[in-house]
Amino acid sequence: MAKITVKNRDVAIIQQNGADYVSVTDIARFKTDDPNAVIGNWMRNRNTIEYLGLWECLYNPDFKPLEFEGFRKEAGLNAFTLSPQKWIDRTNAIGLISKSGRYGGTYAHKENLNAVFITEGLPQRERLIKLNQTAIQQMTVLAEVEGKKLLK
Repeated sequence: MAKITVKNRDVAIIQQNGADYVSVTDIARFKTDDPNAVIGNWMRNRNTIEYLGLWECLYNPDFKPLEFEGFRKEAGLNAFTLSPQKWIDRTNAIGLISKSGRYGGTYAHKENLNAVFITEGLPQRERLIKLNQTAIQQMTVLAEVEGKKLLK
């Protein structure tokens, strides 16, 4: 397990299936000693649900959009609660990981292609071309989403 230091605090990074996941639990500890409450409140937010659903539609061919729509409709209501594990189980999400045990917590997939391209040493012009191609591909995927509800 790797770590990065943010404002003199360690934030864990784990790898799964060749991808890096950043500890949302460690980040939530910046706010309080009860990171589960912070994450729970974050998961209740409609904008969070829409972002997670959009990310999954772009990067996860096995995502269950009908389950997502159910969560999206309820998000923000007073009685609505959603844990990371419930989101993962019901939607087949891959953007979040929920682990128990010693290195347990909630982890989110990192989402910064530009940083990857910089690390690879690509010049700015080539990075812009690749980022543009990626954006076009993502918009194509979004346009194909059944019901096109994410674009409304």
